[in-house]
Amino acid sequence: MPNVTIQIGGRPHAVACRAGEEARVQMLGRMLDDRWGAADRASGGQPERAMLFVALMLADALDEVEKRPPEGAAVSESALQRIADRLEGLADALEQAPPTS
Repeated sequence: MPNVTIQIGGRPHAVACRAGEEARVQMLGRMLDDRWGAADRASGGQPERAMLFVALMLADALDEVEKRPPEGAAVSESALQRIADRLEGLADALEQAPPTS
């Protein structure tokens, strides 16, 4: 199992990963490091607290992405028009149908 060293806040961290995942782990490390400056300032320079803030920032970003509707989930204008036409047709048919008991 390969080890990858990632830099977060100027400090090296050795991380084990599966073979072939080294580049991904380094990319994830860069995501952490990108948020480190703001987290470090917010934490008052306490590294453990800064890492907590980094985790909270990433959790917030993930939550926003998960709340978005999936791409392609929007219904096209023509599909909405067809649905509206069918509903109007059904409403007309129900209005003209003889009452049942």
